[in-house]
Amino acid sequence: MKLILLFITAYLLGSIPSGVWIGKLFFKKDIRQHGSGNTGTTNTFRVLGKIAGTIVLFMDILKGTLATCLPLIFHVPASNPLWFGVCAILGHTFPIFAGFKGGKAVATSAGMLLGFNPLFFIYSCIIFVVALFCTSMVSLASMVSAALITLSTIILPYIAPSILPDQNWLLTLIAFLVSSFIFYRHKDNIKRIKNHTESRIPFGLNSSKGKKQR
Repeated sequence: MKLILLFITAYLLGSIPSGVWIGKLFFKKDIRQHGSGNTGTTNTFRVLGKIAGTIVLFMDILKGTLATCLPLIFHVPASNPLWFGVCAILGHTFPIFAGFKGGKAVATSAGMLLGFNPLFFIYSCIIFVVALFCTSMVSLASMVSAALITLSTIILPYIAPSILPDQNWLLTLIAFLVSSFIFYRHKDNIKRIKNHTESRIPFGLNSSKGKKQR
């Protein structure tokens, strides 16, 4: 019973629609009716600005981290914390508090990694920042990072055991499934990338400051 309650708690943590609540509470806006209509960090930055976007980013990461740490907090050592992180990701993507229409799972997945292995989280963040600098597109950077992080779960135990000391096939499986889902949720972005109409940010080699939109 305790285990079931913790899984439900992890899902409910993930279901907190940070962008929606902050938009309605402080800006009197429903971000689902603006920009891309997505409830996640990128659309919050686009619609509500940098401060709100940063707050939502940290809240979405925190959801994944807290959920992943639930078995540690409540002393259930036999349970793999990754499963609780997955529940938070499902909650973020299909939130009960927002009509089961949520974000694309990138920030909450990062939070899961932070709760599971802080060094691997930092490594993953570096991958994302480099990908973002090279592409200047959050969507493309998210997909590239997801693929590289999944690959890293396989090779790091052999080349950098200080970051990921053991081969964890459950982590690899979850990373693969989350990556596949991230690609699926970015299907509209993929079309815009192919058509050279995807939004760019003012950062990196192909930033909106340095290149005109096509």
